[in-house]
Amino acid sequence: MLSVITIEESDRWDNIVKGFSDYDVYYLSDYVRAFQIHGDGEPVLFYYEGDNYRAVNVVMLRDISKDANFIDQIPVNSYFDITTPYGYGGFLVDGSFSVRNLESLEFEFKKYCRENNIISEFVRFHPVIDNSSNVSSIYDVIDVGKTITINLQSRNQIWADLKGKNRNVIRKAKNSGVEIYWGRNPNLFEEFIDMYNATMDKDNAKDYYYFNKEFYKSIVNDLKYNALMFYAVLEGKIIAMSMILFSNRTMHYHLSASYKEYLAYAPTNLLLYEAACWGCENGFNNFHLGGGLGGKQDSLFKFKEAFNKNSNTYFSIGEKIFDKVKYDELLKIRNRENGFSRNTTFFPAYRDNI
Repeated sequence: MLSVITIEESDRWDNIVKGFSDYDVYYLSDYVRAFQIHGDGEPVLFYYEGDNYRAVNVVMLRDISKDANFIDQIPVNSYFDITTPYGYGGFLVDGSFSVRNLESLEFEFKKYCRENNIISEFVRFHPVIDNSSNVSSIYDVIDVGKTITINLQSRNQIWADLKGKNRNVIRKAKNSGVEIYWGRNPNLFEEFIDMYNATMDKDNAKDYYYFNKEFYKSIVNDLKYNALMFYAVLEGKIIAMSMILFSNRTMHYHLSASYKEYLAYAPTNLLLYEAACWGCENGFNNFHLGGGLGGKQDSLFKFKEAFNKNSNTYFSIGEKIFDKVKYDELLKIRNRENGFSRNTTFFPAYRDNI
C-alpha cells in the first residue's frame, strides 16, 4: 500500500523515516521545510508497505505552470513533476526486495503519479547510502562521478587519509593562529549570510544559490539537533564558515563561505579537518563532502579529494517518465521556441533553459 504524507504531518513523517536504519538528514521533514521556503516546491513523503518490505522516498512536488518556460502556457495545477530536495535522496528500502516486490512498488508509485498528473521524476541518489542499485529496475540510472567521504573511524584514520600536501596546509593554518569553533548562536547565521552571499557574488553563482533570511531561520529553528556552524577565527575575526548537517551517523558539508583576502591561511582546510574530528568524537561514521560541479573532477573536487585519498563513494542520478504523452505535450510547447532542442541531455527536457 502506498501512503502519501505531507509536511503538515511532520511527526508521522519523521517517525516513518527514522524507522529505516540508513535514513539521513535529507529525509527529515525539518530539512525539506527550508527548501519549501526557498520555493523548491511542496515536500511530499511517499511511503510504501508490502508484505515483508517497505520503501520511502522524499520529493519536492513542483507545479510546472510556475516554471518560467510555461507561465501562461498551461493551466495552474494541471501538470506536475517531482525531484529530490537539494542534496541527496531517492528510495530507501527495507526488507525483502525481490524483482516481484520491486515491480509492485513501481506499479503503485507510477499509478499514483499518473493519476495525479505527475509527469516525471528526477532523483539525486545518496552516495553514502548507495541506494541507486536497489531501484535500478525502476529508474534510468546514470553514474555521474566520484564524491569524497571522510572515514571517521578514528582521529588517526582521518589524519592518515589526508593527502600529504593537505596535512602541511592544515599545520600551516594552525601555526598561523587560525582557530576553529562551532556553535548555533543565531548571530553566527547572520554573519554567515553576509559572507556566503559575498562568496556567491565572487563565484558568479546562479540566483538559486542565494537564500533569504527565512530559509536560514528554518535551519536555526527546525534543525536545532541536526546543524552546527563551524567557523575559523584569526586575530579575533571570523574568516571562514561552514554549515554542517548531521543525522544518524553521517555528517554533510552543506554550505560554506570564506573571505577571499584570507584564503592564503587555508582556514577551510583546518575547519573541515576539525569538523571531521568533532564527528569522530561524537560517534559519527562518515563525513560526506560531495564532489565537483556536475560530477566533474574540477578544482572543487580536487580540494575535497585532499581530505581522503581513499574515498570510494559515487554519485548517481535517476530519471523516470510516468506519463510519456503529457511529457511530449510539454516538449511540443517548448519546441515553439527558437533554439530549443528536445535532444538536450537535461532532464526533464521540458525544463531545460536555452
